[in-house]
Amino acid sequence: MQFTKSILLLAALTTSTFALPTTVERRQDSSWLSVPSSGSYSTSGFGSATSATGSGNTYAGNVGSPYGSNIIEVSASDASQYKYVMEIQAPSTDSYTVAVWNKYGPDGRMDGWYGNACKTLTVPAGSSVYLAFDEDTDGGFAAAPGSIPTDSNGGYASTWGEFDFGSSANNAWSGFDVSAIAAQNAGLTVQGMKICDALGGTCSSITPGAAAVDNAYTAAETAIGGIGGNLGAGPVRLVATLGYSG
Repeated sequence: MQFTKSILLLAALTTSTFALPTTVERRQDSSWLSVPSSGSYSTSGFGSATSATGSGNTYAGNVGSPYGSNIIEVSASDASQYKYVMEIQAPSTDSYTVAVWNKYGPDGRMDGWYGNACKTLTVPAGSSVYLAFDEDTDGGFAAAPGSIPTDSNGGYASTWGEFDFGSSANNAWSGFDVSAIAAQNAGLTVQGMKICDALGGTCSSITPGAAAVDNAYTAAETAIGGIGGNLGAGPVRLVATLGYSG
């Protein structure tokens, strides 16, 4: 199963930013990695799902109604009740800002990463946040110490993590990758990041300055599809390590 290439390839227009507050937790045990034995997953906190449209690179999944309600922050103790969950870990040395977006923005255009974050989070040094995603959510997040740099068009231009959960266009498969494309195209710093499938072991990673790249995107791989993790239908538990240095 291969997913569409990095969403940075797609044309976009700039729009305004909105942000929501966040809570943080010190690192928890691994209990959040479990899944309900009943096979029934919580949808508490999600809004209504929107219908998917388009195909291929123009595919638009669920963006939530109200917009952005397909991506919510949850506690470590509640995370195991949701089907698609990501833990985002900040290193012990730095606080990170994280902007999370849908591929399609609130105006229905493919501009989610141009200032249209559904959530803007601050993850203090040594802490984690947990995000749950509704079915058919596709988008990404940018992360950097302090503030997130932008390119000349206002796009987030730090290292990205990209995700696609329960894609209706791909038989409910999920996918993820780390990408330095935005930062490299803007001539800006490439931060280290690693994302791993905690249930299966597949990882995608880039070290600072893209010194080491493993199963991840740099500008040289812009036209290639399928890099990163490609996961069969079912629950997903991702761990995103910010400031990864190898």
